[in-house]
Amino acid sequence: MGIATPLLLLLAWEIAGRFGLIDVRFFPPPSSIMHQVGVLLASGELVTNMLASLRRLALGMLLGGVPALLLGLAMGISRPLRAAIDPLISATYPIPKSAILPLVLLIFGLGETSKVVMVALGAFYPIVINTVVGVVNLDRIYLDVGHNFRASRWQVFRTIALPGALPSIMAGVKLAAGMGLILIAISEMVAANDGIGFMIWNAWQVLTVDTMYVGLLVIAILGFVFSFVLDEIERWLIPWKSSV
Repeated sequence: MGIATPLLLLLAWEIAGRFGLIDVRFFPPPSSIMHQVGVLLASGELVTNMLASLRRLALGMLLGGVPALLLGLAMGISRPLRAAIDPLISATYPIPKSAILPLVLLIFGLGETSKVVMVALGAFYPIVINTVVGVVNLDRIYLDVGHNFRASRWQVFRTIALPGALPSIMAGVKLAAGMGLILIAISEMVAANDGIGFMIWNAWQVLTVDTMYVGLLVIAILGFVFSFVLDEIERWLIPWKSSV
């Protein structure tokens, strides 16, 4: 059913376009979009733009995700640190990340750094918040056992807090990946010469609607692939969760 539902929607879209039930200038049928996919693949434009976006996305996820993971674990273990930093996160998290884009461009310029920083900002908050929640919600008995065996702070960090918080951390990583896709597209529309966002914006400027839909299709496929890959990583990292 998961495959049949989108196929039926695409078939209905194709039929509506063929019989003039929708305006194909704004809603080109799937066959036209797939033809444009072939054209862009043959020219190399689609692959070049997709690789540019993926490179920025990967760098941004590392730049924002690793510090968020370490900080979230530290905040979950240390109540004073959590009390000091949690208000800052609570205050800045609701700010729309797209609204920060002009400030990021002002500070980092129009180069690659500004786009990577935008993804990093989007990835930071879901990961740090979910990591803190995962550690804080650990059953207290695990921490007590660690203390009874005189585990060092590093051992508690590595053998109790991190494994126990992994389900929540993976949920944060999935949210961060989706947010990263959104922000990389937005930032590339404003200040880039390549990337999926640039391709969509450039297509709008020259009114090649088919290419706009190709860009949206690529983002949707990337989101699905990321979700599938992260689910597989989660099953490998957290086998006890899938066995419950």
